[in-house]
Amino acid sequence: MDQIFLEDDTIKHQKTVQSEAKAPVRDMMDSIDESTPLASQLADENKRRERLNGRSLPKPQATRFLTVSNQKGGVGKTTTTVNIAAALAKAGMNVLVVDIDPQGNASTALGIEHHAEVESIYDVLINDVPLADVLAPCPQFDNLLVAPATIHLAGAEIELVSLVAREQRLRRALDVYRKTREELGQERIDYVFIDCPPSLGLLTVNAFVAAREVLIPIQCEYYALEGLSQLLNNIELIQKHLNSELVVSTILLTMYDGRTNLASQVAAEVREHFPQQVLGALIPRSVRISEAPSYQQTVVTYDPSSTGALSYLEAAAEIAERG
Repeated sequence: MDQIFLEDDTIKHQKTVQSEAKAPVRDMMDSIDESTPLASQLADENKRRERLNGRSLPKPQATRFLTVSNQKGGVGKTTTTVNIAAALAKAGMNVLVVDIDPQGNASTALGIEHHAEVESIYDVLINDVPLADVLAPCPQFDNLLVAPATIHLAGAEIELVSLVAREQRLRRALDVYRKTREELGQERIDYVFIDCPPSLGLLTVNAFVAAREVLIPIQCEYYALEGLSQLLNNIELIQKHLNSELVVSTILLTMYDGRTNLASQVAAEVREHFPQQVLGALIPRSVRISEAPSYQQTVVTYDPSSTGALSYLEAAAEIAERG
């Protein structure tokens, strides 16, 4: 009998010791969780999401025409175009994306067919086909329309040379489409985004002439500002000779890696040079952003809870509120 009591006392003692041991461990874990970079990041993201959830984006007073351009390749032009367009469409805006890059990556990311047999923006620019005839709705958003690009655009630069008013063709097509919507009693398009090729040829000139604003994505890398001065010089020439309304309204920092001093230095330098144009939102390097196009989606629909989606939603909200 005494042995049984001794065993019970021993078990109770062991449980007490274990409980006392677990308490400081729990306290320590709680303390670690609050101070770890991951927990801090999650807490910050939750706060950012809460701010977005309670925000209603204002519609612009008139259609905003934005060309997304940077003559340097690989800076996130197409990714920025499709994700901001999707974020604004998600917020209830009527959005049109015009893909004038022969690679057709914007069309792919938005789930639009753009093989050689599809009528595309090429037919609008070269054959005077009405823009309304080539538009297709994005599968994820009925209020997001896309003018797709096909491989035929690769030769459009040469074909445009001999055409009348070659620099004005996209602008005229957009003007006709806007008037057609009005006549049919359809809702106004709130935003038009034009995705450009990484060059300064006639396709890009058409985009600059059609737009009122330029959105420049800048990669947070060493060569970020290389070529930017040339791009700004070309925009200035367009302003003087073809489109006096054009302004560089928005600069977005992309592929930001907060773990490196270089990214922070580049971001600080760009903000110093363009304090009014640079958005507060930073687009991080993200596997999810890179994966999304392979599923013919934007990151906004592919993984809405990801950091990349959150960052693009923030950038879209800033653009809407600045307008």
